[in-house]
Amino acid sequence: MPVNGLKPRRNPWLWIPSLYLAEGFPNAVVVTVAVVLLKNMGMDNGRVAFYTSLLYLPWVVKPFWAPFVDMFLTKRTWIVMMQLAIFVGLGVVAGFLSTPFWLSAALGALWWTAFSSATHDIAADGFYMLALDEQRQAFFVGIRSTFYRAANMIASGGVVWAAGHLVSAGRSVPVAWTLMFGAMALLFMAFSLWHWIALPVPPADVPNKSKASKQILTEFAETFTSFFRKPGILTAMSFMLLYRLPEAVLCKMVQPFLLDSTVDGGLGLTIEQVGLANGTFGVAGIVAGGIVGGIVMARFGLKQCLWPMALMLTLPSGFYCYLAWAMPTDMTLICSGMTFEQFGYGFGFTAYMMYMMQFCEGSEYTTSHYAFCTGLMALGLMLPGMAAGWIEQASGYFNFFIIVMILCIATFIVTGVAKSKIKS
Repeated sequence: MPVNGLKPRRNPWLWIPSLYLAEGFPNAVVVTVAVVLLKNMGMDNGRVAFYTSLLYLPWVVKPFWAPFVDMFLTKRTWIVMMQLAIFVGLGVVAGFLSTPFWLSAALGALWWTAFSSATHDIAADGFYMLALDEQRQAFFVGIRSTFYRAANMIASGGVVWAAGHLVSAGRSVPVAWTLMFGAMALLFMAFSLWHWIALPVPPADVPNKSKASKQILTEFAETFTSFFRKPGILTAMSFMLLYRLPEAVLCKMVQPFLLDSTVDGGLGLTIEQVGLANGTFGVAGIVAGGIVGGIVMARFGLKQCLWPMALMLTLPSGFYCYLAWAMPTDMTLICSGMTFEQFGYGFGFTAYMMYMMQFCEGSEYTTSHYAFCTGLMALGLMLPGMAAGWIEQASGYFNFFIIVMILCIATFIVTGVAKSKIKS
């Protein structure tokens, strides 16, 4: 038994659900909740999209510091430390929202939270492989994905709804969001304490001190250069950067569109309604799309599925053109359409993930190459998202959604090129 008295092995049900709740929650805060927060605090769409897209940067560059997570401390320690760091970041947001310099403090704290979350991802995914044998890894892969998605639903749905409920009850916007970020900070304090107790202590979870920093940097450079020497790298990079281009532009303006008044071209929904529509029905749609996509992919393979999935990823986005034109008030219609659009996104995203996995197969650096692919994936979301708000401000919501549909042409081009290179 380890000197701290903890068992090397524990029932995975004690820690996998909570670990992947903790992994998914801050990502949803940065991607979705921060958009609603800044919009509620009076920020214009251009700056909302730019600032929140810039928060993707830690996920873009995380492959560059992943080797040093292996080198220093155990992954178990990194997990607990990063959950405490997220507690600090969320707590700083809560502490400064009612001050004159709330914006600088909130953006700095959200970036800190994003960096801590990206580092937590590295440690948690590595710990998962060290703490479980292959059979249990296979069994729990669906469980971890379910709880990661559940975290998204709780944050983008429950937290946004609760903030809206507080505003409806008479709280000011800064106070409502202060309470919500304070509650989320306390949640991560609880996560860190629980995981310090509940996580097992795998014998293999030790710092890799056998290699000097210079050797690690040399190996990383070889991994990096070998990735860009892979056959078909230009096609693969184009696909990874452009396949999701319409969705990358669209997603930053969905919440502002739902919240803005009808005078400004939006639907004029309350914060509570946005939390219900986007965080509950939307997340349910994307989860269902991912499940169905996985079943279809397993049955027919990537080459046969690529075009149908690309079409399902892009064409349902046209629903927002309809919303901006018709300006409906029926929440059943709005929620149903958003569920279908997100189902299409979850279904189409399956092809993207499978393409990345197949591209990385057959290399001695498969894991590291896949990490570079996920960095490119985050970059493909960050750069278009930074410009989305300014495009909307210059064109208006209806024309903005028309532009999104025009951008689908880029998805179709890279899909056609990529399919021609797939052998089976």
